[in-house]
Amino acid sequence: MMDNLELFQATLDGIQPVDPRWIERAEERQGRLTKPPGSLGRLEEIANRLAAIQQTLSISAERPRIILFAADHGVCAEGVNPYPQAVTGQMVSNILRGGAAINALARAGGTELRIVDAGVACDIRDSEGLIRRRIARGTKNFCKEPAMSRDHAIAAACVGIEMANGAATDGCQLLGIGEMGIGNTTAASAMTAMLTGLQPARVVGHGTGADECCMQRKIFSVERALSLHQPNIKDPIDILATVGGFEIAAMSGVCLGGAANRCAVVVDGFIATAAAAVAVRLNDSVRDYLIAAHCSTEPGQGPLLDCIGHRPLLDLGMRLGEGTGGALAIPIIRAAAEAFRHMATFESAGVSRAK
Repeated sequence: MMDNLELFQATLDGIQPVDPRWIERAEERQGRLTKPPGSLGRLEEIANRLAAIQQTLSISAERPRIILFAADHGVCAEGVNPYPQAVTGQMVSNILRGGAAINALARAGGTELRIVDAGVACDIRDSEGLIRRRIARGTKNFCKEPAMSRDHAIAAACVGIEMANGAATDGCQLLGIGEMGIGNTTAASAMTAMLTGLQPARVVGHGTGADECCMQRKIFSVERALSLHQPNIKDPIDILATVGGFEIAAMSGVCLGGAANRCAVVVDGFIATAAAAVAVRLNDSVRDYLIAAHCSTEPGQGPLLDCIGHRPLLDLGMRLGEGTGGALAIPIIRAAAEAFRHMATFESAGVSRAK
């Protein structure tokens, strides 16, 4: 069995860019389907991408699965969130009982949900259905020291890689990533500032409902983190280790593992996009396998979307996290695949083409 570093490197080495010739083949088929050219808009773009990812014109998005990672953050000690840190574990229990928004939305879209404890600080009583892969009981306060060690960052990423590998073995053809972790918008904001070079005030948002005083604490915390750690940043793993979270690193791992398994990965909102941006920074070809689900109200997501080179499918004013945007986008992606695969061509339907 490979150790974490071996698994991580093997996954990076196994990621290949999609072949643009498959995009061309898909575009040619789109032109033969019984519809005006381009009339299905971005559904055509999605289907063409799936054809290139899966290397077939018989595309499918069966057995979609959202993997939700939960973890706590030491930066909560700085008062960056209006909710107590205990809410992370409480919400994981709520999700396990089926009572959260992600449960309802995943159920409505026919999407399987897996919940992984990557680093929750408290013990979770409602354990049925919980995948226990805890790296530690939350990160450390990155205003004073690195959030985690480099080894822990790679270990957390490998949790995500293993979840992606397991999904491939199970026949999942579409993956989504989601998160739960009080304080993780602050971590994602610090990551965004490091990835983009933007000032903290440009990328810090209200998260779960921070008032102006809380907002100032968030901005100040990110500024302190950048001042303390930025001189030591050498690569994307350092960013995860110094200011990231276990759940964010794990989502990065799913992006890497999904790409290595030639499986599309649906990226939720701000925090998931931060994870995806790290994955793209680690291997640029990962961007070929990503689909941005929705536009978050968090100001840092826009620059991160530029980093991964994608436009979100939906703009519903959402900022919940949990993979909820992905749960809404997945049925659209599946519809795009169904239309591409099952629509008749002009020839087979006996329909005349436009002159």
